Amino acid sequence: MSNAPIIVIGGGPAGSCVSALLARRGHSVVLLERERFPRAHVGESLLPASIPILDDLGVLGAVEGAGFVRKRGATMVWGTDSTPWSWYFSETNVRNPHSYQVWRPEFDAILLDNARRSGVDVREGCPATAVEFDAAGTAIAVRAGPDVLPAQFVVDASGQGGLLSRQLGLRQWDDFFRNLAVFGYFQGGQRLPEPDAGNILIESQPGGWLWSIPLRDGWASVGAVVDAASGQDGIRRLGARRFLESQIAAAPHTAGLLAAARPASDVQVVRDWSYRCESLSGPGYILVGDAACFIDPLFSSGVHLALTSATLAAAAVTSALADPSIAGPAGRVYQQLYYKEYGHFREMARLFYSSNRTADSYFWEARRLLDDDASLTPRQSFIQAVAGQPPRGYERAVLDRGLAPAAFGDSVATVERERARREQWLNDLARTSATDALLPARPVLAPGVRVQRQPVLSGATFEWGYGLVTDGHPEGLPCSAVVAALVARLDGAATVSDVVSGLCRELEPEPARQLAAIALQALRLLYIDGAIARLQIPGSE
Repeated sequence: MSNAPIIVIGGGPAGSCVSALLARRGHSVVLLERERFPRAHVGESLLPASIPILDDLGVLGAVEGAGFVRKRGATMVWGTDSTPWSWYFSETNVRNPHSYQVWRPEFDAILLDNARRSGVDVREGCPATAVEFDAAGTAIAVRAGPDVLPAQFVVDASGQGGLLSRQLGLRQWDDFFRNLAVFGYFQGGQRLPEPDAGNILIESQPGGWLWSIPLRDGWASVGAVVDAASGQDGIRRLGARRFLESQIAAAPHTAGLLAAARPASDVQVVRDWSYRCESLSGPGYILVGDAACFIDPLFSSGVHLALTSATLAAAAVTSALADPSIAGPAGRVYQQLYYKEYGHFREMARLFYSSNRTADSYFWEARRLLDDDASLTPRQSFIQAVAGQPPRGYERAVLDRGLAPAAFGDSVATVERERARREQWLNDLARTSATDALLPARPVLAPGVRVQRQPVLSGATFEWGYGLVTDGHPEGLPCSAVVAALVARLDGAATVSDVVSGLCRELEPEPARQLAAIALQALRLLYIDGAIARLQIPGSE
């Protein structure tokens, strides 16, 4: 099958991105898209984290030139009172202080045309219906109507339709987010006052919450996220449009913006709201974007997750075709990385739902009760939701504006106090000695902390390297050979002086002074983070 192309199923942001990247790396790529572009799609609000990926794809200029509304943050009616409040990307993202509210038919067409220009054989109006496997379980072909197309590798970017996940029974529903969305487009409404005119408005109300996204030319995307069971009952009784209107009427700030607006589209309903697949890759195939995972859209994460997973998947596929021995491990690391990014948004959304007190209703009480059934401990939730993540601007807002579950709040305080105590202890220790006071210490690793050999992302491919497994990074945080060798020597008996000396001997001819400085700094950071449980110095700790 070496002469067969890579077949990408789906031409949305994930499929367009992964196919363009693979084609640029010299692969023959065929993209099968069931519709003809431009085509309608909800999910107009982008995050700044997508901007560098769009730049790397070479489409940022076209996006900037399309006249899309600039999004500088979000305005929310959420938390402990009904007064709107805003947060801004510029507070935490100096390099990319804004994103865009895009018109998806045009935005998606920009990405698909870019894939075509990159050398991808784009076939619109060509729906894939199944993936074929050989006797060993390797994906070898894709059915498209009457045709069977041989495939060197299959990338499923089929969105919420989830061709492979349904064929293989991979999809796992998320019981916490048992919601549906009903949405439509309006013209002629108002925007929020400056400086929030380009912000998405998210407003909680007794039945759930609404989004209002300002779009180009006076349009707005407006949707209500409600409980799945009660929403379906309301839609059966009222019809989709009247049901959406009833939800808007219950949200005074959203209703005020739309007071003079008129409907500009049919109203649509999206069910099957939140899920992830139990496996994201296998022999000869990989799942990306919504085909792999989908989370409640509270933080406008859809396009970001699509582009991020596509970038990682392109590296995994390239590596697998170049070196079959790394295919399985690279696929597992891809899954861990995607799960981690997905998990961040899930935990933050779960925390936001649990902390909202602007309305007393079945919807919000049910989600507060469900919070007690969460699979993660409070400490793990804190690490997943707040610690060790790229800042996006809303991580702390929920702690300031909402009433977070008591266990979570206690966990935040405990973890942060412990980190501050450890850092202060190191600072005090340094002031008491003319030489490095850590040298006689005997570091003891926390339970479960270890170094493992694993594929790590290096540019456009996965290569064999090292990962540091900790409480905050169960997937294995990529680390240098120096840090890997250092951690491997921490047996609880050796002193820091012994560890550093042995490291300098092992890694000769590296400059000993430089290695020692790197090792000591790494030890300090590992201790503050908790990966080193104790630094045993008689009379000090």
